[in-house]
Amino acid sequence: MQNESNSTTHNQDEIAKLEADIREAIAHGGDVKETVRQLTLKAMHAKSLDPESLGRIAAAVMQGAHDGAQQKLQLASEQTHTAQAQISNAVSGLDTAFAQFAEASKLALEEAAGKAQQFSREELTKTRADLEALEDLFLDVVKRTASAAEGVIADTLNDLLAHAIRNGTAIGAQLQDTLATFSHQIGSVGHAQFEAGLQLTQATADLLHKIATGVLTGISEQTSKSGSQK
Repeated sequence: MQNESNSTTHNQDEIAKLEADIREAIAHGGDVKETVRQLTLKAMHAKSLDPESLGRIAAAVMQGAHDGAQQKLQLASEQTHTAQAQISNAVSGLDTAFAQFAEASKLALEEAAGKAQQFSREELTKTRADLEALEDLFLDVVKRTASAAEGVIADTLNDLLAHAIRNGTAIGAQLQDTLATFSHQIGSVGHAQFEAGLQLTQATADLLHKIATGVLTGISEQTSKSGSQK
């Protein structure tokens, strides 16, 4: 029980730090989209990759972005345009990070297949179901943040949400390819469960770490481009 309590406290501290880091990124400006993307990916690597954890990460990112933009608006009215741009960049950075999470899951499958390894049918099926809900999770967090916000920040978030629903997200674009790969892999596994010697979540987390640290630059460039074309 003590270990469980310590783990919960540690996770809460990590989420609080992520929120604070995002808030600081908004306050100091710079390349907000890239900073949010990197911070989100690092948080994903540090935590389990279940929907509940991803939801907490996304909520912390959006709360930090909201608070940072709110601080700018309180400092001076001429900061309105800057605050709008940075909240937009924060949402885009979160979208890109989630898209890269989806692509990392696909790459983990492809790498295992290349080594004649397979993950269990049970894990593949569960992960595919989690991925299918990823875009809705992202949109729901943006919607909840907009509902809790006021004034120009609420208007900006609602505009971004409407645009995402109308034109799609980087997450949705990536999921088409990722889910097709999962469906193919599940079909090839059959009913017998075969352990690959590693877990899909761990393999995905390892790839996310490589993306966040710039070791895998191709995936970063590809998903960033898909996001900017929306």
